[in-house]
Amino acid sequence: MDGIIETRAADRVRAILTAIKPLAAEYYRLTGKPLGVTGEVAEAVAADVLGLELAPPRTAGYDAILVAPDGSKERIQIKGRAFGADAKPGQRLGRIKQAAACDTVLLVLLDNATLDLHEMWKAPYAAVAERLAKPGSKARERGALSVPEFKRLAVKVWPTD
Repeated sequence: MDGIIETRAADRVRAILTAIKPLAAEYYRLTGKPLGVTGEVAEAVAADVLGLELAPPRTAGYDAILVAPDGSKERIQIKGRAFGADAKPGQRLGRIKQAAACDTVLLVLLDNATLDLHEMWKAPYAAVAERLAKPGSKARERGALSVPEFKRLAVKVWPTD
């Protein structure tokens, strides 16, 4: 019975996120500010597209798990960012949790006009942590990397070329 309840809840969450996307996009067009649902949309999109299991809310250090065919598990910290043609080149990811219990950081880029998936990039957490530790940037001290800086550490995982 728990599986049915979990499936119903997951279906309802998916329906809510589908309904909120156009409202969030309209809010952004009207105000120039995000509504604050980008992270939730990014997590749901990544889970659907990559077959991830979302971690329970408030799990320290990671947002999802990818279970490999051999049963091994990869813990993933997901960062969502909405952007468009007018995006500033220095746009930053949200704070990356340092000393986190995760293996990978996944950047989910969404179109700010629709919140539809644009692309996904994946980097080993160790490489991200090493970059954040480099001195000389107040943003890095806060755990923030720019989107281009993150992409230099990462590989594109969607769409696949």
